[in-house]
Amino acid sequence: MITRASIVRVLMILVTLAVLTVFLLLPLAVVFSEALDQGLRAFIQVFHQAEARSAIWLTLLVAAIAVPVNMVFGVAAAWLMARFEFRGKALLGAFIDLPFSVSPVISGMAFVLLFGAQGWFGPWLIERNLAVIFAVPGLVLVTVFITLPFIARELIPLMQAQGSEEEEAARVLGAGSWQMFFRVTLPNIRWALLYGVLLCNARAMGEFGAVSVVSGHIRNLTTTVPLEVEMRYNEYDYVGAFAIASLLALLAVLTLAFKALMEWRYRHELASGGIHR
Repeated sequence: MITRASIVRVLMILVTLAVLTVFLLLPLAVVFSEALDQGLRAFIQVFHQAEARSAIWLTLLVAAIAVPVNMVFGVAAAWLMARFEFRGKALLGAFIDLPFSVSPVISGMAFVLLFGAQGWFGPWLIERNLAVIFAVPGLVLVTVFITLPFIARELIPLMQAQGSEEEEAARVLGAGSWQMFFRVTLPNIRWALLYGVLLCNARAMGEFGAVSVVSGHIRNLTTTVPLEVEMRYNEYDYVGAFAIASLLALLAVLTLAFKALMEWRYRHELASGGIHR
């Protein structure tokens, strides 16, 4: 017998699938379709070009610096927020969430005002022949800022829910601070940490707004993959633009696939441990 509840459930599933198809699956399919519009050979040829290789290398370099920095910060911030009570704790939590609420373009402009030639620290940097804006350090700084909350916000709810009983027991048994961290704390947060790193890495490689402001769009020097896509699209090199864009789309798909694989592979451990997802 078909009930009203079952009809509502089916309709909700159909609406959800329709939304996912229109806003997620169809755009991804279009990206790969346009990238292969002139054949596989033209697609591969794009990645033999110096500009494309430079953009890919720079994107990997920026992510390789930003993600470990945010991993260290995220673990430290989560430890502080979950284990201690102090004046200004709510304010610290608001600061951690700040990159979520500030436009990436505004973030980039703020760094230009700080480190640009006419910025607060600009003259000091010029005197010492140091370049931040329109150089790799600027790309790294804005990427760290934009991706700062991802790991911390994965870890804080989990560590608050777990409590500190196991760590206190380890300390009573004579474990040192580092020993307690690597043998008790880190194993308990490893899955949330992994998810945070995956999300942070995907955002770091795909960031456009803040990076665009501080990069100067200098080819073979400060153009990351998203900027290279924009420049090629504006130059009417549609195959090249979509071919490089397909890398970012593939990264997003692989990130989700790896996350789903880990959840399936360790589903019993995740369920028993109450891991935050």
